[in-house]
Amino acid sequence: MRPARLFDGDLIRASVFNPGQRRLFVSFRQRLDTPGAFADPRPVRSFTGKGMTHLHLQARWNDWYINAETEALESVLADFARGFDHACAMGFSMGGYAVFRFAAALRLAQVIAVSPQYSIAPAHVPFDRRYRDCAAGFDADLGDLARRGTDLSGVILADPFRPLDLGNARLIQAAFPALRLARLAAGGHPATGVLGEAGRFGKLQAQLTKAEVPLRRVLMLHRNARRQSVKYWRHLAQRARKTGHGALADEALRRAAQLQAQTSGQSASPGQTAP
Repeated sequence: MRPARLFDGDLIRASVFNPGQRRLFVSFRQRLDTPGAFADPRPVRSFTGKGMTHLHLQARWNDWYINAETEALESVLADFARGFDHACAMGFSMGGYAVFRFAAALRLAQVIAVSPQYSIAPAHVPFDRRYRDCAAGFDADLGDLARRGTDLSGVILADPFRPLDLGNARLIQAAFPALRLARLAAGGHPATGVLGEAGRFGKLQAQLTKAEVPLRRVLMLHRNARRQSVKYWRHLAQRARKTGHGALADEALRRAAQLQAQTSGQSASPGQTAP
């Protein structure tokens, strides 16, 4: 499936898959370790396969989609979104920020935002210095989410062991009060690490196709996945050790080692013994 180009800027690109449908799914590229080039996007078939149009946005640089093309893009998105009866979106970190920045233009009804950032402007998030390397050219007014709140519903996913992510999530909730917070312990950044390890990311995506994203179902997916997650038990052990719960840390490490041994045994070739 080849995309059509909706917006073709030097700094932002928007591509459309399966156009002409009545429902829209929007995704956003997240922050890159090595920015500077656009990628060839792929359709998310869990949505296009259900008769939805898929719109994918990319920023060339880690500028949080706030640059000289932001307002032009916003105008194009507003015209494009008028053709749909329903629109939903999903984004991670920088992409999660973009979900909310363009929510009004896209007429989004519901979202899943994974470890989203509220802002990178020091005045807006003085407690969070993680992305100050990207903040030099960031227009705080143009990127201010407090001015762009809507009544869209959905869920923010955040790891409660990551206080900076929780702080950003609470600021977003203040601007978008209908959103609910799903605390996915030891999920990491982004908070879907345990779900991804268990191969349940597709089930998370599927929650966006429902009339309302069910918070309880999202939490259940994480709880079920963490039982067999080496990542979860190792992170829990680190957290328990840091907070002085030695017995819990030891038990969590034991569970992690047990699961790791099981995984190694399952991956051994027939007739071989796992090391």
